[in-house]
Amino acid sequence: MEKEIQQKIEECLNCKNKPCSVNGCPVHTDIPGFIQKMKQGDLEGAYDLLQDNNPLSSICCRVCYQEEQCQGSCVRGIKGKPVSIGMLEKEVNDWATQNRKEIIHQTKKEGKIAVIGSGPAGLTVAHELNKEGFGVTVFEKEKELGGILRYGIPDFRLPKNLIDEITQRLKKAGVVFKTNIEFGKEITIEKLRQEGYDDIFLGIGAGKPSTYDLGEEEVYTSDIFLKKYYEKENICLSKQVMIIGGGNVAMDCARTAKKMGAKRVCILYRRDRENMPANNSEVEDCLKEEIEIVFLTKVIAFSGKEITCVKTRLEEGKVKEVENSEYTLPADIIVLAIGLTPDSQLIETMGLHTKEGLITVDENGMTEKDGIFAGGDLTEKKSTVVRAVASGKKAARGMINRRKNSG
Repeated sequence: MEKEIQQKIEECLNCKNKPCSVNGCPVHTDIPGFIQKMKQGDLEGAYDLLQDNNPLSSICCRVCYQEEQCQGSCVRGIKGKPVSIGMLEKEVNDWATQNRKEIIHQTKKEGKIAVIGSGPAGLTVAHELNKEGFGVTVFEKEKELGGILRYGIPDFRLPKNLIDEITQRLKKAGVVFKTNIEFGKEITIEKLRQEGYDDIFLGIGAGKPSTYDLGEEEVYTSDIFLKKYYEKENICLSKQVMIIGGGNVAMDCARTAKKMGAKRVCILYRRDRENMPANNSEVEDCLKEEIEIVFLTKVIAFSGKEITCVKTRLEEGKVKEVENSEYTLPADIIVLAIGLTPDSQLIETMGLHTKEGLITVDENGMTEKDGIFAGGDLTEKKSTVVRAVASGKKAARGMINRRKNSG
């Protein structure tokens, strides 16, 4: 084991109340537990502990914002630097990739459960139910599996082979995957019921991008833009790319444009830095790559080869336009990265109750309709990968308990 990693392991205080796990981690990973196993040289035991709790551990250690979660709750961080939990979790998973030979026992499955969507919540539900011996079929509208993990997080943050490793493992364990099948078109709740599916989990994510009118010129939404990058359709080469938004997705889009060879990449955000929702590490990565960030600016039009902007100011938390402050910037491509929301029309067709545009679920992850569960971006705003995993675990437990109680 590298000296640096060994030093990081020794920094863990093995706190009795485990604030990093209890308060910081949405899936309550036993962080001191896996680090102690590393300290004992038991990397296999550390890997088993991580995997048993979070089947997407190899992904979460790369895309989680640890400084806001587990590391943000680390006791050592109160007076100094917290333990590098993400680095240690990645070390264990990387070791397993090279050294661990997975032994998968496929057993006869009972019942029929449908999982709609193969994003982090859907994959977690499939894993948890399959582990308990239930028959699971995952339906995915895209031609490849992974949902936002594949199409919404660029490969320089998340290597796609990690998604393949998880889905291949689930296939070998008996989970059935069906791609190019879109919920609301090829399949519906009624059709799944007719085909004998007892329970249904909805994990279709927030698929409707937020937009506003900038004129007749074509603009890209963040989901379409990132998908083009994944499919290796280079639209940015030698272009001036303007990203509208201030969240982590906007940062991803900006860095993606840079990777695609853009001549200039500029992020335009209507609030100031203090009110920018993007994680600090994401902003720093953009600045390191010489991406410009312009604050207190709102884009109001896109025409020809330029955008029209107006300066803004904040009054009691609200954005106000500054009079007579319009100016223009040269631009070839505009990317709107101002958020994604659940498809309200699709939700309405299911007759499910919503609150503030989100499907409401109980403590078991079930909607008001018996046997219909939901999680991820459908049930909470600004859900992260690890929070989606947590919602998937909750729904899976709900399904398992429901069957035990009815049986």
